[in-house]
Amino acid sequence: KLEQNLITIEPAHPRFDFSALCVGPCAHFLCRTANSDEQQKYQNAAKTAHTSFTADLRQLAIRFCHVLKPCRSSSGKYWKSGQRVHHRAVNTEATNQTGGTDEAKNTSLRPHNFRRDLVVLMKVRLNIFVLITTFFGFILASRGMAFDWMKLLHTLLGTAAAAFGSAAFNQLMEVDLDARMKRTADRPLPARRMDPLAAFGVGWILSAIGIIHLAVKVGHLAAYFTAATIAIYVFVYTPLKRIHSSNTLVGAIPGAIPPLIGWVGAGRGLGWEAWFLFGVLFLWQLPHFIAINWLHRAEYEAAGYKMWSNGDLSGKKSGLLSAIFAIALAAFSIIPAFVGFANIIWTIGGPLLALIMTALAIGFAHDGQRTSARRLFFSTLLYLPLALTLLAIAWKTRA
Repeated sequence: KLEQNLITIEPAHPRFDFSALCVGPCAHFLCRTANSDEQQKYQNAAKTAHTSFTADLRQLAIRFCHVLKPCRSSSGKYWKSGQRVHHRAVNTEATNQTGGTDEAKNTSLRPHNFRRDLVVLMKVRLNIFVLITTFFGFILASRGMAFDWMKLLHTLLGTAAAAFGSAAFNQLMEVDLDARMKRTADRPLPARRMDPLAAFGVGWILSAIGIIHLAVKVGHLAAYFTAATIAIYVFVYTPLKRIHSSNTLVGAIPGAIPPLIGWVGAGRGLGWEAWFLFGVLFLWQLPHFIAINWLHRAEYEAAGYKMWSNGDLSGKKSGLLSAIFAIALAAFSIIPAFVGFANIIWTIGGPLLALIMTALAIGFAHDGQRTSARRLFFSTLLYLPLALTLLAIAWKTRA
C-alpha cells in the first residue's frame, strides 16, 4: 500500500533518481487520485513546485516525513529506522553501464551505518585470520619459556591496527574495480557511503599506530615485519592485480608473515621453525585463492583483474595449479621430521591433510564442475584449523 503513495520528483542532477514517500507532515507531496489524468496533474504540479530544491534539501525534507509504523516498501527503495521512512538514491549511471540493476540494488538496499561500514572498510572478519595466525606463532614460540600475556596483548593490538589500516588502503586503491563486481559493489567506498579522505585517514592512522605500537611495546623486528607486510600488500600486490596474474604469489607473502610477527614478538629469533610456519601459510593460500578466483572468474574478468583463472572455463588450469601447490605443501610438511621440532603426529597428519587437498584439486581439474571447486575451497578452509591444531599438539622445542 505504501507504493500507492509514491510520486517521482525529477532532480536537476541527471545521475540520480529521487522518489519521495508522501505521508504525514509532507502531505503536500501526496498524490492519491481516482484517475490517471488527475494523477498526472498532481505529479506535474509537484515537479514544478520542487525543482528548485537541491539534493540535500530534498533529503532533509524526506527525512522528516514521519509514518505511523516503521516499514519498507516492497520495491526496496525505502528502509526503516525508528518511526521514519528514509530514501536511498539509486545511481542510474552505474546501472546503465552494467546493463542491469544488480549494483543499484546492492547500493540502495543497505542503509547508511557508519559502524558497519567501518568494519567492512577494515575487513575485520578477514583480518581475524591474521590475528589467529599471529597468536599461533606467539604461542609456539613461547614453548619452553615464560609466557608473557601483556606482550601477547600488545602484539595482537599492533598487528590488528596495521592489518585494519592496510585493508583501508587496499579498498581505496580498488574503488573503481570494486564498483564493477557484485560481491564488492556494496562496500562503503564504491557505494559512496564513505568519503575517500576519511578512509585514507583511517588507513594512515591505524597503520602508523600499529607499527609504532609494535616498535615500542614488542620489538623492532616485529615492527619491521609489520611494515613490510603493509608495503607489499598495498604497494606491490594491490596494483599488480591489474597487471599480471602472478599477483596471487605476491599476495601470499603478506598473508604468511603474521605468524612471524607472533614468533619474534614472543622473543624468539628467526630459525627453521619460524620460516616453516611462513611456508605452510604461503603454500596453503595458493589453492585457497585459486578456488575463489575460479568460482568468481567472470566478475574478476569483467572488473579487469588479472588472475590465473581468467578464461579457464574448463577448470583444468586452475585445478592443476591447485594440485601442484598442494603437493608442494605436502612435501614441505615433512621438514619438521628432519629438523626435529615436531613429532610423529605431524609427520603423518600434516602431509595427509595436504594430500587430501591434492586429491580434491585433481578431481576439480578432471571434471571442471563448480561443486568440485567448492569442495576444494572448503577443504582449504578446513585444512588450516586442523593443521594448526596438529602442530600445536606435535610441536617440540629444540634445545
